[in-house]
Amino acid sequence: MTTATEERTARRGGKAFAFALGFAIFATLLMLGLTAWQLARLEWKTDLIARIEARVSADPVPLPAPSEWAALQPADYEYRRVTVTGTYVPDAQADALALTERGSGFWVMAPLRLETGEIVYINRGYVPQERKGVFAVPSEPVSVTGLMRVSEPDGLLLRPNDAGRGRWYSRDVAAMSAAAGLPAPAPFFIDRAADADAEALPAGGLTRVSFTNHHLLYAIQFLLLALVSAGGAIFLIRHRRRNPTTGNDAEAA
Repeated sequence: MTTATEERTARRGGKAFAFALGFAIFATLLMLGLTAWQLARLEWKTDLIARIEARVSADPVPLPAPSEWAALQPADYEYRRVTVTGTYVPDAQADALALTERGSGFWVMAPLRLETGEIVYINRGYVPQERKGVFAVPSEPVSVTGLMRVSEPDGLLLRPNDAGRGRWYSRDVAAMSAAAGLPAPAPFFIDRAADADAEALPAGGLTRVSFTNHHLLYAIQFLLLALVSAGGAIFLIRHRRRNPTTGNDAEAA
Protein backbone atom coordinates (compact mmCIF):
# COMPACT_ATOMS: atom_id res chain seq x y z
CA MET A 1 0.00 0.00 0.00
CA THR A 2 1.41 3.36 -1.01
CA THR A 3 0.80 6.76 0.40
CA ALA A 4 -0.54 9.73 -1.56
CA THR A 5 2.89 11.36 -1.35
CA GLU A 6 4.55 8.32 -2.91
CA GLU A 7 2.00 8.30 -5.72
CA ARG A 8 2.62 11.96 -6.49
CA THR A 9 6.38 11.35 -6.46
CA ALA A 10 5.94 8.42 -8.83
CA ARG A 11 3.83 10.50 -11.22
CA ARG A 12 6.40 13.29 -11.20
CA GLY A 13 9.13 10.75 -11.86
CA GLY A 14 7.20 9.36 -14.81
CA LYS A 15 6.73 12.80 -16.33
CA ALA A 16 10.40 13.66 -15.84
CA PHE A 17 11.41 10.41 -17.52
CA ALA A 18 9.09 11.02 -20.48
CA PHE A 19 10.40 14.56 -20.91
CA ALA A 20 14.07 13.52 -20.69
CA LEU A 21 13.58 10.61 -23.08
CA GLY A 22 11.66 12.77 -25.55
CA PHE A 23 14.35 15.43 -25.46
CA ALA A 24 17.11 12.84 -26.00
CA ILE A 25 15.28 11.35 -28.99
CA PHE A 26 14.60 14.81 -30.44
CA ALA A 27 18.26 15.80 -30.01
CA THR A 28 19.38 12.58 -31.69
CA LEU A 29 17.14 13.14 -34.70
CA LEU A 30 18.16 16.80 -34.92
CA MET A 31 21.88 15.97 -34.85
CA LEU A 32 21.42 13.25 -37.47
CA GLY A 33 19.60 15.76 -39.67
CA LEU A 34 22.40 18.28 -39.26
CA THR A 35 24.93 15.56 -40.08
CA ALA A 36 23.13 14.80 -43.34
CA TRP A 37 22.93 18.53 -44.13
CA GLN A 38 26.67 19.00 -43.62
CA LEU A 39 27.43 15.98 -45.80
CA ALA A 40 25.30 17.52 -48.55
CA ARG A 41 27.15 20.82 -48.08
CA LEU A 42 30.44 18.94 -48.28
CA GLU A 43 29.47 17.48 -51.64
CA TRP A 44 28.38 20.90 -52.90
CA LYS A 45 31.54 22.67 -51.69
CA THR A 46 33.84 19.97 -53.09
CA ASP A 47 32.15 20.27 -56.48
CA LEU A 48 32.31 24.08 -56.33
CA ILE A 49 36.03 24.09 -55.56
CA ALA A 50 36.73 21.62 -58.36
CA ARG A 51 34.77 23.72 -60.87
CA ILE A 52 36.48 26.95 -59.87
CA GLU A 53 39.95 25.41 -59.93
CA ALA A 54 39.19 24.13 -63.43
CA ARG A 55 38.06 27.59 -64.54
CA VAL A 56 41.10 29.35 -63.12
CA SER A 57 43.54 27.00 -64.83
CA ALA A 58 41.68 26.77 -68.15
CA ASP A 59 42.63 28.66 -71.29
CA PRO A 60 40.89 32.03 -71.58
CA VAL A 61 37.63 32.16 -73.48
CA PRO A 62 35.82 35.13 -75.04
CA LEU A 63 33.69 37.29 -72.78
CA PRO A 64 29.98 36.36 -72.85
CA ALA A 65 28.02 38.46 -75.32
CA PRO A 66 26.25 41.52 -73.86
CA SER A 67 22.91 39.96 -74.79
CA GLU A 68 23.67 37.18 -72.28
CA TRP A 69 24.64 39.37 -69.33
CA ALA A 70 21.17 39.79 -67.84
CA ALA A 71 20.72 36.02 -67.57
CA LEU A 72 24.15 35.27 -66.11
CA GLN A 73 24.29 33.75 -62.64
CA PRO A 74 27.46 34.19 -60.55
CA ALA A 75 27.76 30.44 -59.99
CA ASP A 76 27.99 29.98 -63.75
CA TYR A 77 30.78 32.46 -64.45
CA GLU A 78 32.69 33.58 -61.35
CA TYR A 79 36.44 32.97 -61.73
CA ARG A 80 36.01 32.08 -65.41
CA ARG A 81 39.16 33.06 -67.30
CA VAL A 82 38.29 35.36 -70.18
CA THR A 83 39.84 37.76 -72.67
CA VAL A 84 38.19 41.04 -73.64
CA THR A 85 39.21 43.80 -76.03
CA GLY A 86 38.26 47.46 -75.83
CA THR A 87 39.40 50.97 -75.00
CA TYR A 88 39.65 52.38 -71.51
CA VAL A 89 37.44 55.38 -70.76
CA PRO A 90 39.78 58.24 -69.76
CA ASP A 91 39.45 60.03 -66.42
CA ALA A 92 36.91 57.55 -65.07
CA GLN A 93 38.95 55.29 -62.81
CA ALA A 94 37.87 54.54 -59.25
CA ASP A 95 40.12 53.36 -56.44
CA ALA A 96 38.60 50.75 -54.11
CA LEU A 97 40.04 49.72 -50.77
CA ALA A 98 42.30 46.67 -51.09
CA LEU A 99 43.79 44.34 -48.49
CA THR A 100 46.27 42.05 -50.20
CA GLU A 101 49.32 39.90 -49.55
CA ARG A 102 51.34 43.01 -50.44
CA GLY A 103 49.61 45.10 -47.80
CA SER A 104 46.79 47.62 -47.78
CA GLY A 105 46.21 49.92 -50.71
CA PHE A 106 43.74 50.26 -53.56
CA TRP A 107 42.32 48.34 -56.48
CA VAL A 108 42.41 50.46 -59.63
CA MET A 109 38.99 49.97 -61.23
CA ALA A 110 38.83 51.23 -64.82
CA PRO A 111 35.87 51.13 -67.23
CA LEU A 112 36.65 49.50 -70.56
CA ARG A 113 34.41 50.36 -73.50
CA LEU A 114 33.87 47.44 -75.85
CA GLU A 115 33.68 47.85 -79.61
CA THR A 116 29.91 47.41 -79.28
CA GLY A 117 29.75 50.31 -76.79
CA GLU A 118 29.07 48.38 -73.58
CA ILE A 119 31.10 49.04 -70.45
CA VAL A 120 33.03 46.35 -68.56
CA TYR A 121 35.02 47.30 -65.49
CA ILE A 122 38.57 46.02 -65.27
CA ASN A 123 40.37 45.68 -61.97
CA ARG A 124 43.75 46.75 -63.31
CA GLY A 125 45.36 45.62 -60.07
CA TYR A 126 46.72 46.73 -56.73
CA VAL A 127 48.62 49.92 -55.94
CA PRO A 128 49.98 50.95 -52.53
CA GLN A 129 48.33 53.85 -50.75
CA GLU A 130 51.06 56.34 -51.66
CA ARG A 131 50.67 55.56 -55.39
CA LYS A 132 46.93 56.14 -55.55
CA GLY A 133 45.72 58.06 -58.60
CA VAL A 134 49.00 58.18 -60.52
CA PHE A 135 48.40 55.45 -63.12
CA ALA A 136 46.56 56.77 -66.16
CA VAL A 137 44.91 54.31 -68.50
CA PRO A 138 46.46 53.70 -71.92
CA SER A 139 44.72 55.54 -74.74
CA GLU A 140 45.06 52.81 -77.37
CA PRO A 141 42.83 49.70 -77.55
CA VAL A 142 43.92 46.89 -75.24
CA SER A 143 43.26 43.20 -74.84
CA VAL A 144 42.80 42.15 -71.22
CA THR A 145 42.89 38.62 -69.83
CA GLY A 146 41.65 37.91 -66.33
CA LEU A 147 39.06 36.32 -64.08
CA MET A 148 35.39 37.25 -64.07
CA ARG A 149 34.24 38.42 -60.64
CA VAL A 150 30.90 39.38 -59.14
CA SER A 151 30.23 43.05 -58.41
CA GLU A 152 30.32 44.01 -54.72
CA PRO A 153 27.45 46.43 -54.07
CA ASP A 154 27.00 48.83 -51.15
CA GLY A 155 30.44 48.70 -49.54
CA LEU A 156 31.29 47.10 -46.22
CA LEU A 157 28.91 46.53 -43.32
CA LEU A 158 30.16 49.48 -41.29
CA ARG A 159 31.76 51.44 -44.15
CA PRO A 160 29.32 52.08 -46.99
CA ASN A 161 30.63 53.41 -50.26
CA ASP A 162 30.52 57.19 -50.64
CA ALA A 163 30.32 57.89 -54.37
CA GLY A 164 30.17 61.66 -53.85
CA ARG A 165 33.57 61.67 -52.18
CA GLY A 166 35.02 58.91 -54.29
CA ARG A 167 35.45 56.60 -51.33
CA TRP A 168 34.99 53.01 -52.34
CA TYR A 169 35.20 50.21 -49.81
CA SER A 170 33.97 47.57 -52.25
CA ARG A 171 34.07 47.10 -56.00
CA ASP A 172 30.52 48.18 -56.81
CA VAL A 173 30.78 48.62 -60.56
CA ALA A 174 27.21 49.86 -61.07
CA ALA A 175 27.71 52.69 -58.56
CA MET A 176 31.16 53.50 -59.93
CA SER A 177 29.80 53.75 -63.46
CA ALA A 178 26.92 55.98 -62.37
CA ALA A 179 29.32 58.24 -60.46
CA ALA A 180 31.44 58.58 -63.62
CA GLY A 181 28.40 59.46 -65.73
CA LEU A 182 28.62 56.25 -67.73
CA PRO A 183 25.86 53.84 -68.74
CA ALA A 184 25.12 50.75 -66.67
CA PRO A 185 28.08 48.36 -66.98
CA ALA A 186 28.27 44.59 -67.08
CA PRO A 187 27.13 43.05 -63.76
CA PHE A 188 30.64 41.71 -63.23
CA PHE A 189 34.19 42.96 -63.45
CA ILE A 190 37.44 41.33 -64.53
CA ASP A 191 40.46 40.87 -62.27
CA ARG A 192 43.36 41.45 -64.66
CA ALA A 193 46.01 38.73 -64.81
CA ALA A 194 49.55 39.34 -63.60
CA ASP A 195 52.12 41.10 -65.78
CA ALA A 196 55.34 39.43 -66.88
CA ASP A 197 57.10 42.04 -64.73
CA ALA A 198 56.23 41.11 -61.15
CA GLU A 199 57.13 44.63 -59.96
CA ALA A 200 54.82 46.43 -62.41
CA LEU A 201 52.01 48.58 -61.05
CA PRO A 202 49.09 48.32 -60.93
CA ALA A 203 49.81 44.73 -59.90
CA GLY A 204 47.41 42.26 -61.45
CA GLY A 205 47.05 38.59 -60.63
CA LEU A 206 46.35 39.04 -56.92
CA THR A 207 42.94 37.41 -56.92
CA ARG A 208 42.54 35.18 -53.88
CA VAL A 209 41.16 31.83 -55.00
CA SER A 210 40.87 29.89 -51.77
CA PHE A 211 37.90 28.40 -49.99
CA THR A 212 37.44 26.91 -46.55
CA ASN A 213 35.84 23.49 -46.49
CA HIS A 214 35.14 22.37 -42.92
CA HIS A 215 31.88 20.57 -43.66
CA LEU A 216 33.31 17.10 -43.00
CA LEU A 217 34.53 18.25 -39.59
CA TYR A 218 31.11 19.73 -38.82
CA ALA A 219 29.41 16.50 -39.95
CA ILE A 220 31.61 14.44 -37.62
CA GLN A 221 30.85 16.79 -34.72
CA PHE A 222 27.10 16.55 -35.28
CA LEU A 223 27.33 12.76 -35.62
CA LEU A 224 29.19 12.51 -32.32
CA LEU A 225 26.53 14.65 -30.67
CA ALA A 226 23.87 12.35 -32.15
CA LEU A 227 25.65 9.34 -30.65
CA VAL A 228 25.85 11.06 -27.27
CA SER A 229 22.13 11.88 -27.39
CA ALA A 230 21.27 8.33 -28.45
CA GLY A 231 23.44 7.01 -25.64
CA GLY A 232 21.55 9.22 -23.22
CA ALA A 233 18.22 7.82 -24.44
CA ILE A 234 19.46 4.24 -24.04
CA PHE A 235 20.72 5.01 -20.55
CA LEU A 236 17.35 6.46 -19.54
CA ILE A 237 15.46 3.42 -20.84
CA ARG A 238 17.76 0.95 -19.08
CA HIS A 239 17.65 2.93 -15.87
CA ARG A 240 13.85 2.98 -16.04
CA ARG A 241 13.71 -0.77 -16.50
CA ARG A 242 15.99 -1.37 -13.54
CA ASN A 243 14.07 1.10 -11.39
CA PRO A 244 10.41 0.96 -12.44
CA THR A 245 8.16 3.61 -10.99
CA THR A 246 6.35 2.07 -8.07
CA GLY A 247 3.37 4.29 -8.60
CA ASN A 248 2.49 2.55 -11.89
CA ASP A 249 1.86 -0.72 -10.07
CA ALA A 250 0.76 0.65 -6.75
CA GLU A 251 -2.44 -0.45 -5.19
CA ALA A 252 -4.96 2.11 -4.20
CA ALA A 253 -4.65 3.10 -0.58
